Amino acid sequence: MAEMGSKGVTAGKIASNVQKKLTRAQEKVLQKLGKADETKDEQFEQCVQNFNKQLTEGTRLQKDLRTYLASVKAMHEASKKLNECLQEMYEPDWPGRDEANKIAENNDLLWLDYHQKLVDQALLTMDTYLGQFPDIKSRIAKRGRKLVDYDSARHHYESLQTAKKKDEAKIAKAEEELIKAQKVFEEMNVDLQEELPSLWNSRVGFYVNTFQSIAGLEENFHKEMSKLNQNLNDVLVSLEKQHGSNTFTVKAQPRKKTKLLSRLLRKKNSDNAPAKGNKSPSPPPDGSPAATPEIRVNHEPEPPSSATAGASLPKSPSQSSLPAVVVETFSATVNGTVEGGSGAVRLDLPPGFMFKVQAQHDYVATDTDELQLKAGDVVLVIPFQNPEEQDEGWLMGVKESDWNQHKELEKCRGVFPENFTERVQ
Repeated sequence: MAEMGSKGVTAGKIASNVQKKLTRAQEKVLQKLGKADETKDEQFEQCVQNFNKQLTEGTRLQKDLRTYLASVKAMHEASKKLNECLQEMYEPDWPGRDEANKIAENNDLLWLDYHQKLVDQALLTMDTYLGQFPDIKSRIAKRGRKLVDYDSARHHYESLQTAKKKDEAKIAKAEEELIKAQKVFEEMNVDLQEELPSLWNSRVGFYVNTFQSIAGLEENFHKEMSKLNQNLNDVLVSLEKQHGSNTFTVKAQPRKKTKLLSRLLRKKNSDNAPAKGNKSPSPPPDGSPAATPEIRVNHEPEPPSSATAGASLPKSPSQSSLPAVVVETFSATVNGTVEGGSGAVRLDLPPGFMFKVQAQHDYVATDTDELQLKAGDVVLVIPFQNPEEQDEGWLMGVKESDWNQHKELEKCRGVFPENFTERVQ
């Protein structure tokens, strides 16, 4: 019997709740249609707006604080890895190894302490602050429902009073329900009217305390970290002083074709060398390919006059030892330059000149086809005669001083490592 009674009470409560929801829904529809008035409290509505704004700001602050903490943790891990790298590279016989290891250990502890204090003094306080909002939000919603119940009871009571045929028993019951609904609503309303303004005003002190804590913790952290960094700097300066002579040297990339190119250049130099007793090699006969470089002209040339038909172009001192240079669209020779439709080519620079570089470091040649460089030397870069002979990271060129003095590529040109130089033109 007790079980049946319990089920009956439960069923009755469910039915009552369903009826309340139906009544509230009907009341809200009538209010929206303007067929029933709604109790308004502008002061309370302003408090609710402030509450929602405060909740939004607090939620964002909590999210950004968690992001900040995640960043601190990530920086801690990165700093730890960096110090581990230093410890692995720091050789046992180097001075200051123990000090560097101790600094790395203190660095790790400092990051851990900073993160934990941020959690305790900022994040947990933030969580406590936001913890009060869900309950108040729920009570605001409940107050809204009780207000609808109150308006519904009031409208029901008023309709019974204005009815043509009055039923006193129904009127009395409606009045009783109205008084009960009004009492429940006003009790909740009064409590919230007191709490919401107080909660709104508390945000100022909370924001101040939170950001003061973060700023103070970060300031102390950076002070302590600065000391550790200064100590590490002192250790490294001491290491540098004791090993100052072991400076970092720039190394050229290894060459695969060095010997092959060296042999080719030596063979070519021997072929061009004058015989014993001769001061210079015999000049080639007129009209031979070595005497006159090949010149191609894209436009129709004018017929040569009888005075110039047999004349040959002047050649540079190095033409006899170079392959034929093909020049397009040349039209005239003026002031030491050959001018054409595609631009001007300077004759005081080596054929095929591309750009200039300046040596940033000394380079000691390791083979006969390499240039010996001193820091500050300017090199005129030219292309390889055979591109397949060029190694990665190496250039062909002639030192500007040698070119200005001799104007001979065969004796002056050579290869050099590109990473020892810097382009200047």
